[in-house]
Amino acid sequence: MDARTIYSEILEEMKKHISGKTETIELMFIAIVANGHALLEGVPGVAKTTMTKALSDTIQADFKRIQGTPDLLARDIMGFAYEGADKTVKFTKGPVFTNVLLIDELNRMQPRTMSGLLETLEERQVTLGGEDMQLPNPFTAFATQNPLNIEGTVPLPKVLADRFIIKIDVGYPNMEEEQHMLRIKESETSAAVKKIIDTKAILQLQDEAKRISMPDDVAKYITEIVDATRKDIHIVMGASPRADISFMRCAKAKAMIEGRNMVNRDDIKSLAKPVLSHRLAVRATGGIGVHGIIDGIIASHP
Repeated sequence: MDARTIYSEILEEMKKHISGKTETIELMFIAIVANGHALLEGVPGVAKTTMTKALSDTIQADFKRIQGTPDLLARDIMGFAYEGADKTVKFTKGPVFTNVLLIDELNRMQPRTMSGLLETLEERQVTLGGEDMQLPNPFTAFATQNPLNIEGTVPLPKVLADRFIIKIDVGYPNMEEEQHMLRIKESETSAAVKKIIDTKAILQLQDEAKRISMPDDVAKYITEIVDATRKDIHIVMGASPRADISFMRCAKAKAMIEGRNMVNRDDIKSLAKPVLSHRLAVRATGGIGVHGIIDGIIASHP
């Protein structure tokens, strides 16, 4: 199967268990194909966990979940080394050793644990007892984040947020989607999510995505957009060069699952908010917000 067919079948299967959220599911799959991690931001109860588990099931991936709490320690996530009864060093691997990791409520963790976790995600390895242990391949982490007006949350530093390839805003469903959700839950059975592909196929998709062509004018357009974030009067801290790389990788993944062998400017426009919104530190904007600022930058670079 080609990438477009694979994604169509995955989406069709997930629609049996999830109401709406087509754009969210597409961005989550793009993150996997682009071999990056994604932030999912939204209030509790909008299916962030359900979508992540269903997506991992469709690709036959090993799935583990971490609940972010203030008392969570790094060893609870990465694992630990200890001396066994035979005086040899033994290892207990933490839940980070998986294919798809869900970190629920990342911004409820204490900063030290959060920093250690994100360093592990970036380097894709854990050091236990002086030994470097590689995480499984493929490996993608989805971290859910509550809005900051929810009690018990702490801001995710931009330097750490920058490590996520995209941020996906998961909003409330509309009334039609919410009614459909009720029907799904009403008729829900114990039937498992159908397996569409395996992790070997994901590795092949990741490799194929790297070979998608990106014309010079699109590369220039990416750098113009990123550079504009550093000059906008509403932005205190613009995007780093990591944003350019995220644009490229996500755009190639998007083009591939849409059946194209070349990235275009529309890919960059549609990915601007997911790629940039969590990377920008903005001033008080009189209600415009970070999305409004990004819209303005895109409008000024037709």
